[in-house]
Amino acid sequence: MLRWLVALLSRSCLVSKGGAMFYAVRKGRRTGVYRTWAECQQQVDRFAAARFKKFATEREAWAFVNGGTSGEQQQQPAPADSSPPLAWLPTAINKNAHGPSAVIQENVSQREEPAEDLFCCGTCKRPYEQSANEEHTAKRAKHDEVHLAPTVSGDKFSYMGDFAVVYTDGCCSGNGRNRARAGIGVYWGPGHPLNISERLPGRQTNQRAEIHAACKAIEQAKSQNIKKLIIYTDSKFTINGITSWVDNWKTNGWRTSSGGSVINKEDFERLDNLSKGIEIQWMHIPGHAGFQGNEEADRLAREGASK
Repeated sequence: MLRWLVALLSRSCLVSKGGAMFYAVRKGRRTGVYRTWAECQQQVDRFAAARFKKFATEREAWAFVNGGTSGEQQQQPAPADSSPPLAWLPTAINKNAHGPSAVIQENVSQREEPAEDLFCCGTCKRPYEQSANEEHTAKRAKHDEVHLAPTVSGDKFSYMGDFAVVYTDGCCSGNGRNRARAGIGVYWGPGHPLNISERLPGRQTNQRAEIHAACKAIEQAKSQNIKKLIIYTDSKFTINGITSWVDNWKTNGWRTSSGGSVINKEDFERLDNLSKGIEIQWMHIPGHAGFQGNEEADRLAREGASK
Protein backbone atom coordinates (compact mmCIF):
# COMPACT_ATOMS: atom_id res chain seq x y z
CA MET A 1 0.00 0.00 0.00
CA LEU A 2 2.82 2.41 0.90
CA ARG A 3 4.70 1.52 -2.29
CA TRP A 4 1.56 2.18 -4.36
CA LEU A 5 1.04 5.55 -2.65
CA VAL A 6 4.65 6.61 -3.30
CA ALA A 7 4.31 5.64 -6.95
CA LEU A 8 1.07 7.59 -7.26
CA LEU A 9 2.58 10.70 -5.69
CA SER A 10 5.65 10.45 -7.91
CA ARG A 11 3.48 10.22 -11.00
CA SER A 12 1.45 13.22 -9.88
CA CYS A 13 4.59 15.28 -9.43
CA LEU A 14 5.82 14.37 -12.91
CA VAL A 15 2.54 15.41 -14.46
CA SER A 16 2.44 18.74 -12.66
CA LYS A 17 6.05 19.58 -13.52
CA GLY A 18 6.27 18.35 -17.11
CA GLY A 19 2.73 18.13 -18.42
CA ALA A 20 1.93 20.58 -21.19
CA MET A 21 -1.31 22.45 -20.55
CA PHE A 22 -3.66 24.07 -23.02
CA TYR A 23 -5.63 27.20 -22.16
CA ALA A 24 -8.91 27.46 -24.07
CA VAL A 25 -10.62 30.85 -24.42
CA ARG A 26 -14.20 30.59 -25.62
CA LYS A 27 -15.11 34.18 -24.77
CA GLY A 28 -12.49 36.89 -24.52
CA ARG A 29 -10.66 39.48 -26.57
CA ARG A 30 -9.44 36.76 -28.92
CA THR A 31 -10.79 33.23 -28.76
CA GLY A 32 -8.58 30.20 -29.32
CA VAL A 33 -6.15 27.81 -27.64
CA TYR A 34 -2.99 29.02 -25.90
CA ARG A 35 -0.02 27.17 -24.42
CA THR A 36 0.77 29.60 -21.59
CA TRP A 37 -1.33 31.30 -18.93
CA ALA A 38 0.29 34.66 -19.76
CA GLU A 39 -1.12 34.51 -23.29
CA CYS A 40 -4.51 33.39 -22.04
CA GLN A 41 -4.57 36.11 -19.40
CA GLN A 42 -4.15 38.80 -22.06
CA GLN A 43 -7.45 37.69 -23.60
CA VAL A 44 -9.56 37.33 -20.44
CA ASP A 45 -8.17 39.76 -17.86
CA ARG A 46 -10.84 42.42 -17.12
CA PHE A 47 -12.98 41.09 -19.96
CA ALA A 48 -16.63 40.97 -18.90
CA ALA A 49 -18.01 37.41 -18.54
CA ALA A 50 -14.84 35.84 -19.93
CA ARG A 51 -15.08 32.07 -20.43
CA PHE A 52 -11.92 30.00 -20.39
CA LYS A 53 -10.50 26.79 -19.02
CA LYS A 54 -7.23 24.88 -18.68
CA PHE A 55 -7.01 21.41 -20.28
CA ALA A 56 -4.47 18.62 -20.35
CA THR A 57 -5.09 17.80 -24.03
CA GLU A 58 -5.33 19.89 -27.15
CA ARG A 59 -8.45 18.09 -28.38
CA GLU A 60 -10.39 18.90 -25.19
CA ALA A 61 -9.30 22.53 -25.39
CA TRP A 62 -10.55 22.99 -28.94
CA ALA A 63 -13.77 21.14 -28.11
CA PHE A 64 -14.38 23.70 -25.36
CA VAL A 65 -13.63 26.64 -27.69
CA ASN A 66 -16.02 25.22 -30.27
CA GLY A 67 -18.91 24.87 -27.84
CA GLY A 68 -18.14 22.26 -25.15
CA THR A 69 -19.95 22.88 -21.85
CA SER A 70 -17.84 21.22 -19.19
CA GLY A 71 -16.37 23.26 -16.36
CA GLU A 72 -16.02 26.79 -17.71
CA GLN A 73 -13.86 29.05 -15.58
CA GLN A 74 -14.65 32.67 -14.94
CA GLN A 75 -11.71 33.38 -12.72
CA GLN A 76 -7.97 33.26 -13.30
CA PRO A 77 -6.34 29.81 -13.05
CA ALA A 78 -2.94 29.46 -11.52
CA PRO A 79 -0.11 30.18 -13.98
CA ALA A 80 1.39 27.03 -15.47
CA ASP A 81 4.38 26.33 -17.65
CA SER A 82 5.77 28.79 -20.19
CA SER A 83 5.96 26.34 -23.08
CA PRO A 84 6.18 27.89 -26.56
CA PRO A 85 2.89 28.34 -28.41
CA LEU A 86 1.66 25.76 -30.90
CA ALA A 87 3.12 26.45 -34.33
CA TRP A 88 0.28 24.66 -36.17
CA LEU A 89 -2.53 26.77 -34.79
CA PRO A 90 -4.23 29.21 -37.19
CA THR A 91 -1.94 32.17 -37.64
CA ALA A 92 -2.52 35.74 -38.70
CA ILE A 93 -0.08 37.82 -40.69
CA ASN A 94 -0.26 41.52 -41.40
CA LYS A 95 2.70 43.35 -42.84
CA ASN A 96 1.36 46.60 -41.37
CA ALA A 97 0.18 45.25 -38.04
CA HIS A 98 1.59 46.72 -34.84
CA GLY A 99 1.92 44.66 -31.68
CA PRO A 100 -0.70 41.88 -32.07
CA SER A 101 -1.38 39.87 -28.95
CA ALA A 102 -0.07 36.32 -28.58
CA VAL A 103 2.46 36.58 -31.39
CA ILE A 104 4.86 33.82 -32.37
CA GLN A 105 7.40 33.37 -35.14
CA GLU A 106 6.97 30.68 -37.73
CA ASN A 107 9.32 27.82 -36.89
CA VAL A 108 9.42 26.30 -40.37
CA SER A 109 10.37 28.41 -43.37
CA GLN A 110 9.33 27.61 -46.89
CA ARG A 111 11.29 27.47 -50.07
CA GLU A 112 10.54 30.13 -52.67
CA GLU A 113 8.47 28.77 -55.53
CA PRO A 114 9.25 25.00 -55.44
CA ALA A 115 9.88 23.66 -58.91
CA GLU A 116 7.03 21.19 -58.71
CA ASP A 117 3.64 21.68 -57.13
CA LEU A 118 2.67 18.13 -56.19
CA PHE A 119 -0.34 18.61 -53.94
CA CYS A 120 -3.81 17.86 -55.22
CA CYS A 121 -7.29 18.49 -53.86
CA GLY A 122 -9.71 16.25 -51.99
CA THR A 123 -8.50 13.77 -49.42
CA CYS A 124 -4.86 13.99 -50.49
CA LYS A 125 -4.64 17.75 -50.13
CA ARG A 126 -2.20 18.79 -47.45
CA PRO A 127 -3.18 20.21 -44.10
CA TYR A 128 0.01 22.27 -44.31
CA GLU A 129 2.13 23.66 -47.09
CA GLN A 130 5.43 22.09 -48.17
CA SER A 131 8.43 23.03 -46.04
CA ALA A 132 12.12 23.10 -46.96
CA ASN A 133 15.49 24.35 -45.79
CA GLU A 134 15.72 27.58 -47.79
CA GLU A 135 15.04 31.13 -46.66
CA HIS A 136 16.23 30.67 -43.07
CA THR A 137 17.71 34.15 -43.12
CA ALA A 138 14.79 35.80 -44.94
CA LYS A 139 12.49 38.26 -43.22
CA ARG A 140 9.81 36.36 -41.30
CA ALA A 141 6.35 37.64 -40.60
CA LYS A 142 4.97 37.50 -37.10
CA HIS A 143 1.90 35.37 -36.54
CA ASP A 144 -1.17 35.69 -34.38
CA GLU A 145 -1.97 32.36 -32.79
CA VAL A 146 -5.73 32.28 -32.61
CA HIS A 147 -8.67 31.56 -34.87
CA LEU A 148 -11.29 34.18 -34.12
CA ALA A 149 -15.01 33.56 -34.45
CA PRO A 150 -16.38 36.20 -36.87
CA THR A 151 -19.71 37.87 -36.25
CA VAL A 152 -22.25 38.36 -39.03
CA SER A 153 -23.33 41.96 -39.62
CA GLY A 154 -26.51 43.33 -41.15
CA ASP A 155 -24.84 43.58 -44.56
CA LYS A 156 -24.43 39.78 -44.58
CA PHE A 157 -20.64 39.93 -44.24
CA SER A 158 -18.82 38.42 -41.27
CA TYR A 159 -16.59 40.74 -39.29
CA MET A 160 -13.77 40.65 -36.77
CA GLY A 161 -13.71 44.16 -35.42
CA ASP A 162 -14.00 46.32 -38.53
CA PHE A 163 -12.39 43.71 -40.82
CA ALA A 164 -14.63 41.73 -43.18
CA VAL A 165 -13.78 38.00 -43.19
CA VAL A 166 -13.42 35.68 -46.18
CA TYR A 167 -12.07 32.15 -46.64
CA THR A 168 -10.24 31.17 -49.84
CA ASP A 169 -8.93 27.88 -51.17
CA GLY A 170 -7.59 26.33 -54.33
CA CYS A 171 -7.16 22.74 -55.41
CA CYS A 172 -5.95 20.72 -58.36
CA SER A 173 -6.74 17.10 -59.17
CA GLY A 174 -3.95 15.32 -61.04
CA ASN A 175 -1.62 18.12 -60.04
CA GLY A 176 1.60 18.18 -62.05
CA ARG A 177 0.12 16.00 -64.78
CA ASN A 178 -1.13 16.70 -68.29
CA ARG A 179 -4.80 16.32 -67.39
CA ALA A 180 -4.71 18.35 -64.19
CA ARG A 181 -7.89 20.25 -63.30
CA ALA A 182 -7.69 23.15 -60.87
CA GLY A 183 -10.43 25.20 -59.22
CA ILE A 184 -10.82 28.12 -56.83
CA GLY A 185 -13.20 28.63 -53.94
CA VAL A 186 -14.13 31.86 -52.13
CA TYR A 187 -16.45 31.59 -49.14
CA TRP A 188 -18.04 34.63 -47.47
CA GLY A 189 -20.67 32.81 -45.45
CA PRO A 190 -23.65 30.43 -45.68
CA GLY A 191 -25.61 31.14 -48.86
CA HIS A 192 -23.71 34.38 -49.48
CA PRO A 193 -24.23 35.73 -53.03
CA LEU A 194 -20.49 36.38 -53.43
CA ASN A 195 -19.47 32.76 -52.77
CA ILE A 196 -17.43 31.64 -55.79
CA SER A 197 -16.70 28.23 -57.31
CA GLU A 198 -14.76 28.52 -60.57
CA ARG A 199 -12.37 26.62 -62.78
CA LEU A 200 -8.86 28.09 -62.74
CA PRO A 201 -7.90 29.63 -66.09
CA GLY A 202 -4.50 28.95 -67.60
CA ARG A 203 -1.86 26.64 -66.17
CA GLN A 204 -3.49 24.10 -63.84
CA THR A 205 -1.60 23.88 -60.55
CA ASN A 206 -2.57 23.94 -56.92
CA GLN A 207 -0.37 26.91 -56.07
CA ARG A 208 -1.83 29.06 -58.86
CA ALA A 209 -5.32 28.12 -57.69
CA GLU A 210 -4.52 29.25 -54.12
CA ILE A 211 -3.18 32.59 -55.36
CA HIS A 212 -6.07 33.21 -57.75
CA ALA A 213 -8.64 32.41 -55.06
CA ALA A 214 -7.13 35.17 -52.92
CA CYS A 215 -7.12 37.53 -55.92
CA LYS A 216 -10.80 36.86 -56.55
CA ALA A 217 -11.67 37.58 -52.90
CA ILE A 218 -9.83 40.91 -52.99
CA GLU A 219 -11.55 41.89 -56.25
CA GLN A 220 -14.91 41.11 -54.69
CA ALA A 221 -14.07 43.04 -51.53
CA LYS A 222 -13.11 46.12 -53.53
CA SER A 223 -16.31 45.87 -55.56
CA GLN A 224 -18.22 46.06 -52.25
CA ASN A 225 -16.15 49.03 -51.07
CA ILE A 226 -14.60 46.94 -48.28
CA LYS A 227 -11.50 48.72 -46.96
CA LYS A 228 -10.31 46.15 -44.41
CA LEU A 229 -10.22 42.43 -45.13
CA ILE A 230 -9.11 39.28 -43.30
CA ILE A 231 -8.28 36.42 -45.66
CA TYR A 232 -8.20 32.93 -44.17
CA THR A 233 -6.22 30.45 -46.28
CA ASP A 234 -4.48 27.14 -45.62
CA SER A 235 -1.74 28.07 -48.13
CA LYS A 236 1.39 29.20 -46.33
CA PHE A 237 2.99 29.44 -49.76
CA THR A 238 0.57 32.21 -50.75
CA ILE A 239 0.95 33.99 -47.41
CA ASN A 240 4.75 33.84 -47.41
CA GLY A 241 4.85 34.91 -51.05
CA ILE A 242 2.78 38.06 -50.60
CA THR A 243 4.04 39.06 -47.13
CA SER A 244 7.75 38.18 -47.32
CA TRP A 245 9.07 37.13 -50.68
CA VAL A 246 7.42 39.46 -53.18
CA ASP A 247 9.35 42.57 -52.11
CA ASN A 248 12.66 40.73 -52.48
CA TRP A 249 11.57 39.29 -55.82
CA LYS A 250 10.80 42.76 -57.17
CA THR A 251 14.12 44.10 -55.90
CA ASN A 252 15.97 41.19 -57.52
CA GLY A 253 14.21 41.51 -60.87
CA TRP A 254 11.78 38.68 -60.09
CA ARG A 255 14.55 36.24 -59.23
CA THR A 256 14.51 33.92 -56.22
CA SER A 257 17.26 33.92 -53.60
CA SER A 258 18.91 31.05 -55.49
CA GLY A 259 18.94 33.04 -58.75
CA GLY A 260 16.13 31.22 -60.52
CA SER A 261 13.11 32.79 -62.15
CA VAL A 262 9.96 33.11 -60.06
CA ILE A 263 7.67 30.47 -61.54
CA ASN A 264 4.41 32.17 -60.56
CA LYS A 265 5.58 35.71 -61.32
CA GLU A 266 2.43 36.86 -63.14
CA ASP A 267 0.16 35.45 -60.43
CA PHE A 268 2.02 37.17 -57.60
CA GLU A 269 2.23 40.41 -59.60
CA ARG A 270 -1.54 40.36 -59.88
CA LEU A 271 -1.97 39.60 -56.17
CA ASP A 272 0.51 42.31 -55.20
CA ASN A 273 -1.26 44.93 -57.34
CA LEU A 274 -4.69 43.96 -56.02
CA SER A 275 -3.44 44.24 -52.44
CA LYS A 276 -2.83 47.94 -52.88
CA GLY A 277 -5.53 50.30 -51.63
CA ILE A 278 -6.98 47.80 -49.16
CA GLU A 279 -5.79 46.76 -45.71
CA ILE A 280 -5.40 42.98 -45.60
CA GLN A 281 -4.61 40.63 -42.74
CA TRP A 282 -3.46 37.24 -43.99
CA MET A 283 -4.51 34.46 -41.63
CA HIS A 284 -3.27 30.89 -41.89
CA ILE A 285 -5.67 28.12 -40.94
CA PRO A 286 -4.83 24.38 -41.06
CA GLY A 287 -6.61 22.58 -43.87
CA HIS A 288 -9.09 19.80 -43.14
CA ALA A 289 -9.06 20.57 -39.43
CA GLY A 290 -12.81 21.03 -39.07
CA PHE A 291 -13.03 24.82 -39.50
CA GLN A 292 -16.27 25.45 -41.37
CA GLY A 293 -15.08 28.39 -43.46
CA ASN A 294 -12.04 26.52 -44.68
CA GLU A 295 -14.03 23.35 -45.36
CA GLU A 296 -16.59 25.32 -47.38
CA ALA A 297 -13.90 27.10 -49.39
CA ASP A 298 -12.29 23.72 -50.09
CA ARG A 299 -15.65 22.32 -51.23
CA LEU A 300 -16.17 25.26 -53.58
CA ALA A 301 -12.66 24.84 -54.99
CA ARG A 302 -13.23 21.14 -55.67
CA GLU A 303 -16.54 21.92 -57.37
CA GLY A 304 -14.74 24.52 -59.48
CA ALA A 305 -12.12 22.01 -60.56
CA SER A 306 -14.84 19.68 -61.82
CA LYS A 307 -16.41 22.34 -64.08
